[in-house]
Amino acid sequence: MSSIEFTQNPNWRKTLQQNKIRTYYVIASYLVIYVIVGLILDAFFQTRHYPDASLGQIFTALITFQIIPIATCITVLIAIVSIMVTFHFHDKLMLLGTEYHEVTPTSSASPEEQKLYNVVEEMKISAGLKFMPRVFIIEADYMNAFASGYSEKSSMVAITRGLMQKLNREELQAVMAHELSHIRHLDIKLTLFASVLSNLILMMIDMLFYGVLFGGNDREDRGRNQLAIIIVILRMVLPFLTLLLMLYLSRTREYMADAGAVELMRDNQPLANALIKINQDHQQNAQTYGAQYRRTPHENVRREAYIFDPIMAGIEPTSSMSDMFSTHPGIEKRLQALGFKIK
Repeated sequence: MSSIEFTQNPNWRKTLQQNKIRTYYVIASYLVIYVIVGLILDAFFQTRHYPDASLGQIFTALITFQIIPIATCITVLIAIVSIMVTFHFHDKLMLLGTEYHEVTPTSSASPEEQKLYNVVEEMKISAGLKFMPRVFIIEADYMNAFASGYSEKSSMVAITRGLMQKLNREELQAVMAHELSHIRHLDIKLTLFASVLSNLILMMIDMLFYGVLFGGNDREDRGRNQLAIIIVILRMVLPFLTLLLMLYLSRTREYMADAGAVELMRDNQPLANALIKINQDHQQNAQTYGAQYRRTPHENVRREAYIFDPIMAGIEPTSSMSDMFSTHPGIEKRLQALGFKIK
C-alpha cells in the first residue's frame, strides 16, 4: 500500500455546506436549460401560426402566457412521470445486469455477509438515519460499492463480494459510512433527478433537431430560420454541457460523502486506506476487471454512483479524453481533501 501522511484537519461541516450549495446550483442549471429548451420547442411550433411575428414577440407571448406554452407543459408532465417511474424502480434499475442477492438479518449465507449487515446497521445508527437501507451483495471480484434511492426510507446500498472480502472491518465501515453519507445528504435523490432530466433534455433537443432537418424550411420565414440555427447550435452544445454538469455533480457528491464518512468514523485514516486499496486492486487487475465490467450490462447506470470510477484505473468501455470526463475526482485529490497526501 502507498504510504500516506496526515497534513491538516479540514473543516468538514464547511465542506459539506459548500458542496450542498454547489449541488443545488447544478440542479438549478438543469432546470434553466430545461425551461429554455421547452420554450424553444414551443416557439418552433408557434412560428407556423404567427409567421409575421418576430422571435422576441413569440418568446414574450409565451413567457407572459399570452400564448399557452403547451409543449413545455407536456414535457414537464413527461418529466414528472419519468422521474416517478425511475424512483419507483430505482433498485431494479441500479442492479440491472448484475448477479446479486439481498442480505437480511435472517438470510445471511456466511459470517462475512452477517458482518456486512452488522456494519451497515452500525453506520446507520451513527448517521442518525431512521430507516435501515436494504443491503445487496453483487457477485463480482472487483472492489466497488454504491448507494441509491429517492429517500431515506427507500434507500439501498450494494457492495461487491470482492470489496467485502478484501477490506478489513474498519475499512469496510468507512466505505459504508461513505455510502450512508450519500443517503444522509439525499444526493442520491438529486443524482436520480439529474440523470432523468439530462436524458429528457437531450431527447427534446433531438426532436427539435430532426423537426428542423425533415420538417421543411421556408426561406421567407426569417424567424423560423433563426430558430433553426439556434436549435442546430443547441444540438451540438447541450450534450457536452449536460455531460459537464453530470460530472461536476458526481464529483461534488463524492467529496461530500468522503467528508461525511470521516465525520461518522471520527477518523480519516480508514477511508483513505480503503480508497488506496480499491485503487491499487483495480490497477493490478485492470485487464481482468475491465473484462468483467464490460461483460456486465448497464454498468454506465452505476458508474456515477460507484465509490470508485473504473476509469481511474484505465478501465472503460471507450477511451476517455482526459480525467475531466471521469465521474469522480482523482484518488490523490480525494486523499488531499481528506487531509492526506501520497508520498
